[in-house]
Amino acid sequence: MNIELILFLIISALLLYTSTRVITCNNPVKSAVNLVFSFFFSAILWLLLNAEFLSVILILVYVGAVMVLFLFVVMMLDINLTEVGTKYVKHMFSGIAVFALTITILVLFFKNEFQNSDKNILNEVTVISDDNTKNLGYVLYTEYIFAFEIAAIILLLGIISAITLTQNKNKENKYQDPQDQIFVKKEDRLSILKDEDMK
Repeated sequence: MNIELILFLIISALLLYTSTRVITCNNPVKSAVNLVFSFFFSAILWLLLNAEFLSVILILVYVGAVMVLFLFVVMMLDINLTEVGTKYVKHMFSGIAVFALTITILVLFFKNEFQNSDKNILNEVTVISDDNTKNLGYVLYTEYIFAFEIAAIILLLGIISAITLTQNKNKENKYQDPQDQIFVKKEDRLSILKDEDMK
């Protein structure tokens, strides 16, 4: 058995485990950490496929930026721990239906897209260099510029949504205004009672 195949099987098993832990953990911080590990193992799989640029981008962008931002948002929102058992039973059938629909769409897409992959690569993609990073950049900014701009807009909307969520304060929590603490007077905090007031 080839060493690359053994490494692929090990990394794939770890990826499946961490991906499962993302949705089964009742602590949002632990789920986010498992998602970081899922991205890391996915980057190793990209590296095994000789797509080193995508592997580095996955680590730098998602693990280094997006997940750090997500962890900050989770901690700032003060999300309470959820009960695992009842939530899964309640939404199990809808989750299985969405999962089956997604798998069906992906299988049909990859079957139609890559059944003649050698012919598609030779006829449609312009190879300008032996370096796949240069080839990817050329294809991304020429043939797929519209999809690239749509992805940029979606990421911008995600940033705006994260900022909006952090601005919504929980009414149950008590907050202090630092300005009120600085300009407080003695009369606002201290009341002197006389002996006749005590009787």
